[in-house]
Amino acid sequence: MGTGHSIDTPIRVAPFGIDSVISVVDDLLVERIRKYYANEYQLPFESIPRSTEDGRAKRITAYLNTVEEVVRKKFDDIRNQPFFSDNDKAKYFEMLPDSSTLKKKWKQLLAMAPSKERESLEKQLTDQMEPGSIDVNIMAKVDRLLNNNDGEPMSNEYSDANAAFRGFARSNLRSSVVLSAGFNPRLYNYMSEFRDFYRDAAGELKKTIVLKVSDFRSALIQGKFLAKKGLEVSEFRIESGLNCGGHAFASDGQLLPAILREFNEKKDQLCKTFEPLILSFYESMGWEYPESAGKEDPLVTVQGGIGNFGEAERLMNEYGMDKTGWATPFLLVPEATPVDDPTRELLRDAGEDDLYLSGVSPLGVPFNNVRKTGSEKWTQARAETDKPGSPCPKGFLQFNTEFTKNPICTASSQYQLLKIDEINRSELDDVEKGKKRSAILEKTCLCDHLGNGALISLGILKEHRGPQAVCPGPNLAWFDRFYSLREMIDHIYGRCESLVPKNRPHMFAKEMAMYVDYISKQTELTDLSDTKAMKRLKTLYTNLVESMEYCGEIASGNAYGDENLASLADAVERERARLDEQFESATAMA
Repeated sequence: MGTGHSIDTPIRVAPFGIDSVISVVDDLLVERIRKYYANEYQLPFESIPRSTEDGRAKRITAYLNTVEEVVRKKFDDIRNQPFFSDNDKAKYFEMLPDSSTLKKKWKQLLAMAPSKERESLEKQLTDQMEPGSIDVNIMAKVDRLLNNNDGEPMSNEYSDANAAFRGFARSNLRSSVVLSAGFNPRLYNYMSEFRDFYRDAAGELKKTIVLKVSDFRSALIQGKFLAKKGLEVSEFRIESGLNCGGHAFASDGQLLPAILREFNEKKDQLCKTFEPLILSFYESMGWEYPESAGKEDPLVTVQGGIGNFGEAERLMNEYGMDKTGWATPFLLVPEATPVDDPTRELLRDAGEDDLYLSGVSPLGVPFNNVRKTGSEKWTQARAETDKPGSPCPKGFLQFNTEFTKNPICTASSQYQLLKIDEINRSELDDVEKGKKRSAILEKTCLCDHLGNGALISLGILKEHRGPQAVCPGPNLAWFDRFYSLREMIDHIYGRCESLVPKNRPHMFAKEMAMYVDYISKQTELTDLSDTKAMKRLKTLYTNLVESMEYCGEIASGNAYGDENLASLADAVERERARLDEQFESATAMA
């Protein structure tokens, strides 16, 4: 959900036992949020200036420790509340899944008359309460290597990803680091330097590793690389390539159900492949590896576009997923996410046409976006001046060396002025020049803008001082008001009337349409005389056709709960026709 819109979510939901994830890409943002919460909870605060040696890692560690302390305070307050009252302790138990043993015991407690036995069960339930996990996301490929004060490159230890990882590793948290956005060998090698990611004498891992993956092959390759260093992956988190929030990393045409089917058929290979490598590493280090630990298979979970209980049930029952992840709908839950009022209202009112895959990211990767944000208005206004682009106040996405020795960001004024000058001097016709200029001027300062909504919502920043960007998944179009935390949790578990209408397209149908749109866009951008490029288009086409055929099989089966399988059947017919038309046209032009 971007750098800002889950920045304090654990403080809001972890006291109720709900797991959540913080992004720590922006260490300057976390420092400002740390100051805010230190003041709110009367905690000691000493600023860690931008110029501090190893400041990025230190700021992240300090913030995560602050979050852990605040969550613990809030959780202890809830745990110390009495039973048989309409309070947050009751809310804690009410929001648990109905299958939870703890919830079943709580319901048993409510039916008991006062007695020693009831007092004993009250204590037992209170002792078994746990806060949610405070997990941390690091985009592995967002990994600048900075220069020192003399302009010389610093060692790998100080790269952005390594410093962020070090910040998490040195924190007090017992939780997971979620690695996303690709395979980074430099980071993966560095991880082996921290003992908390290895089992202790009791067989426990203080900190665990979660990998976001696009397919089974990626899971196997990355997991094997880590296993050779004795590092275990506790969870493989599968995400739809396009039907998600934030940056969209498209697959080679395989739709989510086809990817899940392969995981379900082959997931036993994961443990069988990794376990001997891990044991070999421990043996080489002279460490004891507990027998019980070898029986722990990594979890396989899924997220991206899930909209109702029926879809989640299919993912769990048909594909053996251990858990499902929900994010975008929580942007409309003020109890869970720090979103400024104008942006939250924009999200509430957004329809399908307002949510789109944009080209605003300086990374050059499609970015899920919503129209008419403060960020969009600010960027357009700058584009109409003689100095478009951003001053680049943070620089986390400085990777381009097209015009400069040191990397700069494609959303920066420096880059945009240089690139537009090059376009203007080129021999392209006016139409092509206009297209290229528009593509450059669309780039937005995500580093800064994605964090502003949180700062505004907490009263740290005035609205007019901070353009707000947000990156919801397209699923948000079907959620049309603000919700309480309990409402959203009940919706996820199918315990209330669905919060989305019956005509909402199935998550698989939406993803399918997005992939056909994606291939259409790729066709426009591809030199059809390029044999290699045409081969990739054909691979995309072939894989997507196979996935569509499988979706047709799903659509002909029985629905889970409130699944809209009819929309999936319609999508297979409609999108296959669109795909064939596009591919035939491209082939004819090649």
